[in-house]
Order: sequence, then C-alpha cells, then structure tokens
Amino acid sequence: MATKLRDLIKQVRACRTAAEERAVIARECADIRNSFTGDSSNRTRNVAKLLYIQMLGYPTQFGQMECLKLIVSPHYSDKRIGYMGLMLLLDETSEVLTLATNTIQNDLNSMNQFIVGLALTTLGNIASTGIAQDCGSEVDKLLSSPNSYIRKKAGLAAIKVVRKCPQLAEVFLPKIGPALNEKHHGVLLSFLTLILELCESNPQNANFFRDLAQPLVLMLKSLVQSGYAPEHDVNGVTDPFLQVKILRVLRVLGHGNHATTEQMRDVLAQVATNTESARNVGNAILYEGVQTIMGIEAEPGLRVLAVNILGRFLVNPDNNMRYVALNSLNKFVDADVNAVQRHREVIVECLKDPDLSIRKRALELIYALVNENNVRILVRELLNFLIVSDLQFRPDIVAKLCWVAEKFAPNKRWYFDTILRVLSIAGNFVPDEVPSMLSTVVCQTPDLQAYAVQKLYQTLVKDKSQATLQQVTLWCVGEYGDLLVSDPAAVEPGDDPLQPPTQSQVIDLIEGILKTPYLSCTIQEYALTALMKLTSRFDESNLPRLRGLIDKYKTSVYLELQQRSCEYSNLFKWNKIRTEVVARLPPPEEKETSSSAKDPLKSPLPAPKEEIISLIGDVIKGVKTESAQPSLSKSVLPETTPAKPPTTSGNILSALFGGPVPSTTTPIKPSTVTASLIPPTTIIPTPTPAVTPTVLPTTIPSVPVAVTTPTPTPAINTSVQAHSTQTAAGTLLPVFQKNGLVVSFMVSHPVGQPQVYNITATLLNSSSTPMTEFNLKAAVPKWLKLQISPASDTTLPASSMKPATQLIKLANTQHGQSPVLMKLRFEYTVNGIQTAEAVDLAFPPGI
Repeated sequence: MATKLRDLIKQVRACRTAAEERAVIARECADIRNSFTGDSSNRTRNVAKLLYIQMLGYPTQFGQMECLKLIVSPHYSDKRIGYMGLMLLLDETSEVLTLATNTIQNDLNSMNQFIVGLALTTLGNIASTGIAQDCGSEVDKLLSSPNSYIRKKAGLAAIKVVRKCPQLAEVFLPKIGPALNEKHHGVLLSFLTLILELCESNPQNANFFRDLAQPLVLMLKSLVQSGYAPEHDVNGVTDPFLQVKILRVLRVLGHGNHATTEQMRDVLAQVATNTESARNVGNAILYEGVQTIMGIEAEPGLRVLAVNILGRFLVNPDNNMRYVALNSLNKFVDADVNAVQRHREVIVECLKDPDLSIRKRALELIYALVNENNVRILVRELLNFLIVSDLQFRPDIVAKLCWVAEKFAPNKRWYFDTILRVLSIAGNFVPDEVPSMLSTVVCQTPDLQAYAVQKLYQTLVKDKSQATLQQVTLWCVGEYGDLLVSDPAAVEPGDDPLQPPTQSQVIDLIEGILKTPYLSCTIQEYALTALMKLTSRFDESNLPRLRGLIDKYKTSVYLELQQRSCEYSNLFKWNKIRTEVVARLPPPEEKETSSSAKDPLKSPLPAPKEEIISLIGDVIKGVKTESAQPSLSKSVLPETTPAKPPTTSGNILSALFGGPVPSTTTPIKPSTVTASLIPPTTIIPTPTPAVTPTVLPTTIPSVPVAVTTPTPTPAINTSVQAHSTQTAAGTLLPVFQKNGLVVSFMVSHPVGQPQVYNITATLLNSSSTPMTEFNLKAAVPKWLKLQISPASDTTLPASSMKPATQLIKLANTQHGQSPVLMKLRFEYTVNGIQTAEAVDLAFPPGI
C-alpha cells in the first residue's frame, strides 16, 4: 500500500540525521517509480509526494511525465495537482513543456472557470515563447470574458505573453480601457500591472494610455476619500495595493508630459496630506506618492511636500523607514537641494545611528549637501564621524572629505587646518595626491607658511603614528625650518597659541622619527632631505650634529638612503654652493586648468595632439610635439645662414618613456658638408668642474629627489660630436659614447629607394663591467615610419670586442623636404643598478 503524504512528512520529521532523511527519501522515490510503472490509481498522491520531495531539495525529474498525464485528466482534482507539478518540476526551458501546449489550449476554452484559471495560472508562470505565441489569441479572448475571476487571471497571463512575445502587445491594447470601469479590485490590479508592462516593453505605448489618466485620478481620489470598506480595508486604509498601483501608473503616464501632470497634481497633494502615516500601509502609499511626484514634472511646492514626507520618515524609529528616506533623498537631492537642506540636522544625526547601512546612506547624502555656505558645519560633523567610523569606511570618507575641503574651502588656512585634522585622525588612509596638494598650497601662500610649519610640528609631536603626517611635516620643516623656530604665528581667536620650538628640539624630533621601528624608506628619505636643508636654515653650531645624523646612513642596506647620505655629506665640502642647492623652493605656477579641475563639467576640451610612431610602427596618440619640427628642419638644412643646433624640449621622449629625461640633440657633422654650415659653437668643450643646483619638485613626490653631488672629475657630455664616414657597406655614424657604452649606426639604402634607410646599430661595451637587460628604444616624428627588430643579444659582455647588433628600418614619407630625426633611449643594468641614457639624433643631409 502506498504511503500517504501525511505519513511521509512524519517520517522525514522523525529523522535525526541527514543520512536517515536521505534513506527515507530514496526508499520513497523507489516506491514512487514502481507505482508509476504499475498501478496508476495513486498517481495524484505520488505526484503530491514528489512536490514535497522537490521542496526538500531532492531531484524529481522522473515525475515530469506523470504531471502531463494528470493535466489530461477530466477531473479537476487531478488537473490541480498536475498543473502544480508542471509549475514546480518544470521551467520555461524544459522541452517536456511543449507536450502540454495542446492541453493548455483546450483548458483555456473549458466551460469550468476553475480549470480555465489553472491553465491561465500555468501560462503566467512557465510559458515559453512557443506556448505564448500559440495561446496568445485565447488569452486575448479571455480578457473580454464576463467572468471577473477569469479576466483577472487573463490579465496576469497577458503580462507573461507580452514579455515572451512583445509583438503581441498591440493585440491587448484595445482591451485595457474598458476594463478600468470594472468594480472588481482584482481585475483592476491585474490590468494596471499589464499597463505597466506594456509601457516598459515599449515606452511609446504610454501615449496610448494617457487618455486613461483622468479616470485613474478619479479612481484614486475615491479611494483616498472613501470611508470604511470591510472587503478592502487594510489597517484603516482602503485597498493600499490598488492605490500604490495607480500611483505607479500615473508616474509612467505623467513622465515628460505637462498636461497629464496637471491632471494629477491635486490628487497627489491629497494623497500626501490625507494618508495616515502611523502604520506601514500608509507609509507605503506615501512613499509611492513621493516617487510619483519626483518622477513627473511637478511644481516646486509639490516637490517640497514630497521631501517633507521623507523628512518625517527620517525621524521614524523604524530603521527600514529611515533607510528608505535616505536612499530616496540621495536620488532627489539634485532636483531640489534647498528642500533637502532643511532636513540637514536630522540627516547629520543619522551618522550616529548604530545601523551601518543607515550611516553609509547618510554619509553619501551629506556629501551631496555640502556647499560654500555650510561647508564648515558639515565638514566638522564629518570629522567627528571619521573619529568613530569603521576602518572599512575610512578610505572613502577621507577621500571625499579632502575633495569637499578643496572644492568649497572658504580660505586657504581653513583648508590647511581641515586637511591637517584629517592627517592626524586617519593619515594612513589619505590619497597620495593630498600631501602634494597641501604642500603646494603652503608653498603658494607665504602668509601661511609660518603657521603651517609650526602647526604641523606641534601636531607631529603629539602623534607620530601617521605616516602621511610625518611626510608632510618633514617636507615643511626642511623648507621652512627658519620660520619654525622664529616668532609664533598668529592663530584664530579661541585656538591655543603656538609655541615655536628650539633648533635642538626640531633636530630631536627628526632623530626620534628616524629611530622609530618599522619606519618606511620613504619617510627616512624625507628625513635626510630635511636634515640637509636645515643646514642652511639653522645656526652653524648645529652643523656637526646634522652632519652626524646624515653620515649614519652611509652604510645603510638601502641603496637610496646610502646614496643620499653620501651625496649630502659631500655637499658639506662645497659650502659656497650648498646654500644654493638646498635653497627654499619657489612657489609653483598654477596650471590654467586648476580652477576648472574642481568642476568636471567645466573642464576645458583637450588641445589637438600630435602623433608619434611607436617602436613597431603603431601610432602613439596624445603626445604633443610643441611644433618644434619646422625649426628642426630649418636648423638641419640651412639655406643661406649658418645653422644652429636644433633644440627641443625633450617632451617626445618624456611622454614615450614616462618621465622627464634630459636629452641633447646630436647633430652629426658629415664630411660632405662645408664647415661654414656648422658653426664652431656646436662643438661643446669639456667643462670645468661645477655643480648645478638641483631643482626639487614643487610638490611632495612619492619618492624624494636626490641632490646631485659635485665630483672633482670633469662632467661628461652626452652629445657625441662625430663625422660620418663613407664605407663600401654604407655610411658610418657615431651615435653615443658614455660610461663604456658605444653605439654607432651603419646606414644604407636599397637600390632606387633613397627614402628608405636600412640601419644596423652596433652596440659595444668597452667598460670592465658587463651590461645586462640592454634595451634600445626609439621615437620618430609623424613623417617617418619606423620598424625596429630585437637586438641580437641583451647582454653586452665587459671589454668585449664582439658587439651586439640591432636592425632598424626607416622610411621618410617627406624625403627631400623633412629631415630624419630620432630620439633614442638606452636602458641597461650594471651591478644591479638600472641605468637609462638618452640622446637626440639628426641625420646630416646627403645620407
């Protein structure tokens, strides 16, 4: 005898372990399979048990065909279980579902309304595209059925048909208008949902339904003003489901149409003022009313009313209501920011809410509310929130705080104080560009420099845990150390007065920072640079101590620190130039786009850009060549006057290789050109020993720039002054010779193609140290086409007489009009140190 569903449920509940449950299910599934192949009298009971097993998560695919057998049965009880099995055991992609198409069509034409309802329900849940096309005409007929029960089901089934077959939407359009005269609320709900689906599938359908706006307004007004109706009452509100659905339809119909908006203005005001907000059903209607007001072209007074409703939601003790209000205000703040500003205090209070999601939404809304008038108040609240915020929020809060402070700062001192407060609270989360921006503000504002360096020093003395604060303070101390130990700077009324430290205290602070465990190399580099700069800002009596601190790092395991220490120590031998080398930085020039950069909408359009040919002939866009090429052409190919060495800014090489690389143009003096064409000044003599002060960056870089150390040996010039030599294989051009690296070009032309240059680059290492990872890069103007092959070897052995070679092919598309210009960069590694050399090359005429 087959187990009843009730008994199966008891057996499953009695299982103590998952293994026992699986055993019970496996035994029952085996019995069900046996019954399917034999007696069919218990098919309904077996399918019901399969539905229960499906709900438990076990596979039941073997029962799909039994569902098809049940829906063919003439009995309603069998059809009910069969259709339920179809909806639970199958989906739209099941091929078995195709076998049920004919049965569903027959049931749609049944005289029994409940059987028609079962077929419509199944169609609305799992109809595939093929079934929707086959049954679309039957659904259209049922939309006009006199039975409200069938019309309600048909309206919901029509939604599924429209989703699967949008081309059938126009079939249902004429049936919707008369259905809105129905008194049955279930029919109204289904047809209003169908209107929304039709407008969503094709926005043009909204024009067809705009004539229904007035009947819907009247319907909504009657619901709002009606008294108690027991059959539709939900917690004192008449059919809130229908009211919400009408509001959604009105929002779709009124969007972008002023005439339709005017028809619904009064009823929206009634909904906003007369709906009870003490219960969730009333709040649901109010929320939908707010969405409708914000989604149409409503007048300002109506928008203010909608924002005030959301403001009442903010003081609701229910967290869900506050979250909904904050989320909605975030969407509407751009439409009427002044109305939202009235609830600023309540929004700020939400920052103290224990719910994490509410704090996050409130934070996003406060950023949108900040302007020039309230920036001081809101930034103060954000700083207070930053203190107690979770670590996961701090990067985002700090980034937006810095952006707000920069955009709406009333003055530079307030901006400095705000950023300093951020650095002291969460300096480790500050974006990399903020310290650079802060140092730029200090450098550009002489009146702020004394206050800034004293305030930074005072803050760092209290807390040395923030790495970014250490970085900015060390930079300012190095630049303005003399102002740090001078008279105290003026402070705002109510602030504590500043007490300038002594010179010894400043050195003690830097020494204490250097002794901090786990200190990053970057901070140590800033500290060494600050100590070096203080040698010209403090008294001569402090020089031995400063030098002693610098000399400690001569044996540092970090090459950068060791190099800086050695270079700085050597500067003490050159007292005359040391003061110039460590002089205070001049204020950086503000970029033209600095004011517009604060507002992305006002950013200027990019200037026209030149194009550079890459190493394999591709075009590199976005590199500006400053129109220097015409002057190069004239200087290389003079007509009647002596030529001058072509000079360029080197920006092509900088853009191509990622940094400001100093370069010099190498004019090659050919033997076929008379000496009068090349002025004697082009041959650069060997200079006497001298040191040029290194210009430090105007803003704090990611790694401080080292100061160039003077050496007693003469400086080596990277330009190569050589003659071209004609050989049987072609023209030999010396290109580069420095630090043991010797590069020369052998240039030849294919027969009958003077515009094509076949270049064999010879790479030789004459030094006593091998060069590894050698790489030659080249850039040419847009009138040249470049193709470069890999070098024969990336390692140049020491003192080797067997050079490496590399093939280069050039094509001058303006042969005879424009010269051949190249920018070369040589990269290699010596003793683990990466080295890069650059040179400009101009081919002499006649090659």
